[in-house]
Amino acid sequence: MQITWILLLASLGLSTLAGSEKGLEFPHYDGKDRVLDINEKNYRKALKKYDMLCLFYHAPPPTAKELQKQLQMTELVLELAAQVLEEKDIGFGIVDSQKDAKVAKKLGLHEEGSIYVFKEDRVIEFDGLLAADTLVEFLLDLMEDPVEIIDNAQELRAFDHMEEDIKLIGFFKSRDSERKYVCAGYEGQLYPSAVAKELTLKMNEVDFYEPFMEEPVTIPDKPHSEEELVAFISEHRRPTLRKLRAEDMFETWEDDLNGIHIVAFAEEEDPDGFEFLEILKEVARDNTHNPDLSIVWIDPDNFPLLIPYWEKTFKVDLFRPQIGVVNVTDADSVWLEISDDDELPSPEELENWIEDVLSGTVNTEDDDDDDDDDDDDDDEDDDEDHHGDDDDDDDDDDDDE
Repeated sequence: MQITWILLLASLGLSTLAGSEKGLEFPHYDGKDRVLDINEKNYRKALKKYDMLCLFYHAPPPTAKELQKQLQMTELVLELAAQVLEEKDIGFGIVDSQKDAKVAKKLGLHEEGSIYVFKEDRVIEFDGLLAADTLVEFLLDLMEDPVEIIDNAQELRAFDHMEEDIKLIGFFKSRDSERKYVCAGYEGQLYPSAVAKELTLKMNEVDFYEPFMEEPVTIPDKPHSEEELVAFISEHRRPTLRKLRAEDMFETWEDDLNGIHIVAFAEEEDPDGFEFLEILKEVARDNTHNPDLSIVWIDPDNFPLLIPYWEKTFKVDLFRPQIGVVNVTDADSVWLEISDDDELPSPEELENWIEDVLSGTVNTEDDDDDDDDDDDDDDEDDDEDHHGDDDDDDDDDDDDE
């Protein structure tokens, strides 16, 4: 297979560059088949065998060559991930939506092209970039214990610096001990009670932090069952400001508001980008109670392969901070005009522009109208040119007479 050879040659090139040095040897596919073809005969055995089972649910093999290559590339991604995680007790398999329809129904697989991870009694859908490193990172994160005891100031600071994730913090008594604990984290990490005062937590109280927010929201009606906490998180899952990340980028992009996203591009490592991001955080914190506001922050450095596409599609320079409104249906967009000098918009200017977006004063349809006007102008110019040509022809006829 041609694609396999290309990947192998690339890997050989990396090995050659490494020479005799050890410690930075990137894995390359060794040719061994580890991904299972899941069917009615083996799916129960696979579920029992592995701590986690990662299944790719795909449409029947296509007849078009380019689509066949895409499926082959996906299988290679799974094979490489399976090879890297071979000693982690994580299994991989593929399920054909037509040939293995009965198995798919029993397992609850419904969206072709998606990856489903089975862990204990849970099914987690991977909705991110299908690349080996992204998938491996996602699976390793799932392996981590979501509950840990944190008992010092350094770990508290580390928790505070977890800006990009939803966080829960709760103060409660341990069931098997008289010690009091503070529960913190996306799915429940533990802090000792000494931290509760600093976090202004009361007994049996649970606080909810949006990404990039400094002040929490206390979940009402304590104490809480697991179902109540999950319901609250699901209801408030769309943050005011969130970062587009490879591991959940498609889930984020599909979670639009009335077919649009307010999108901000800013490189965090760039001085202007960092300053613009701080302005975005300030605006988000001031407007966190507005359910209609959701800003997607994209750091172009995280998606280098998409930079040329975004610049061409949105007609913006991503080497500078940008903010605009994007229609997710046709990718039409309108962007805030930011001067070429070093002055970035103030929080007040940004809030005013966002208010215009939310009110509909600024929208992508206006951009379509402008394009139509430009087309009309072009048509008028063409008509004038044609009329001019006719006049010239008449003059020529008069000269002939």
